[in-house]
Amino acid sequence: MGNKKKQTDPRILRTRQLLKDAFVQLLQEMDLEKLTVNWLTEAATINRVTFYLHYQDISDMLDKMADEMILEISSVLGEPETDEHPDHEENIKVLERFLEHISQNGKFYKTVLATRRIPIFKERILTFFTDWLVTRIESRGEASFVQKAGIQQEIFIWYDAAAIIGTIESWLRNDMPYTPAFLARQFYLIHTRGFDQPKDERRETT
Repeated sequence: MGNKKKQTDPRILRTRQLLKDAFVQLLQEMDLEKLTVNWLTEAATINRVTFYLHYQDISDMLDKMADEMILEISSVLGEPETDEHPDHEENIKVLERFLEHISQNGKFYKTVLATRRIPIFKERILTFFTDWLVTRIESRGEASFVQKAGIQQEIFIWYDAAAIIGTIESWLRNDMPYTPAFLARQFYLIHTRGFDQPKDERRETT
């Protein structure tokens, strides 16, 4: 009984979702700097007192929204694969699930990453992917493609994390013209095109 995960009150979740939806809606009409608590609460059909029960101010709301975003992404991706001989099809499926999550929440991600480009959200995702990739690479040690290819790990991480986020931003900005499944496979093909590796070595990735 004592180990049961405490569930968040559905009323709290509903209020936060209303504010999140209002936030995205208002950013279609105005810059972040012009956004006020009054505008938010009016659009969310709640009162100011309710807002302050959840957040100290708009900056605090952004910070907590970014935290929630990372929790959701982490839940979708799960723990990074640490097997020395990774299941490549499963890796594609993991990436596909992530892209499905982005697609299902497309309005939010398009707003914070691709149009308004609110720094805190991109920074949190980049930090998350950096840590996620580091875990994958370091767990494989000398078996890692990065080690075998003689690539400086830090440079590879910068490249890979930025490439993933940059491609997603362009995908969103262009109204997601490709399905998550297709884009996941394209990511994989790009990632394993080998940096000109010999054909028999191309199955080893990060």
